[in-house]
This record gives sequence, C-alpha cells and structure tokens, in this order.
Amino acid sequence: MPSTHRYVADWNPEKFLNWADAIGDHCKTFITLLLAKRQHPEQSYKSCAGVLGLAKKVGKDRLDNACKRALDYERINYQSVKSILEKGLDAIQEDTNTESNIPKHTNIRGGNYYK
Repeated sequence: MPSTHRYVADWNPEKFLNWADAIGDHCKTFITLLLAKRQHPEQSYKSCAGVLGLAKKVGKDRLDNACKRALDYERINYQSVKSILEKGLDAIQEDTNTESNIPKHTNIRGGNYYK
C-alpha cells in the first residue's frame, strides 16, 4: 500500500479529537460535532483534517476563536471556519449589548397601553 494510503488508513475519530484537544476546547467541540454530523464518521475525515490543518497557517488561538464563532452561529463545516479566518472575524468581539435600540421619548406607548 502506498505511504499516502497508509497515512489515511490511520485516521480515526480519536486521532482527530486528540489533535483538536491540543488546539483548544472550542476546536474539540467543533470537531466532535463535525464527526457526529455524518452517519459514518469516515465521511467527515477530510473536513476534520482541513479544519485542523488551518492551525499551521493561522495558529492555534485564531483557529480556536474561529471554531467558537462557527459554533455560536451553528455553522459546522470547513468552509465556515475558513471564511471566518479569511475575513478576520475570529478577532472581532461579539457585541453582547442587549439594550433595546428603541429611542426613549414620550410618544412611545408603554406595555400598560395594551392591557
């Protein structure tokens, strides 16, 4: 068997989960969901390898942040993580401001009006 085939034959869910664990918690959760997404985990191996391979290009911290953002938006696929990294969205902090954008003035009816 050619060496490239032997390398792929060694792939299994444990290998990808251990690799992801070395990167970060969000990455491990992302890979777990990516593997669970398919009926047969083998169908996800190429995507897992692609996502985890991005750590060589962008670093572990950026990849873990990108996985967190993909998890927040429930976008569990390679293309989403790649796009997040390309656009630099992993570095942008989410606005957690829950205040209403409704202006406050006397012309707005309150909740009591509708009772």
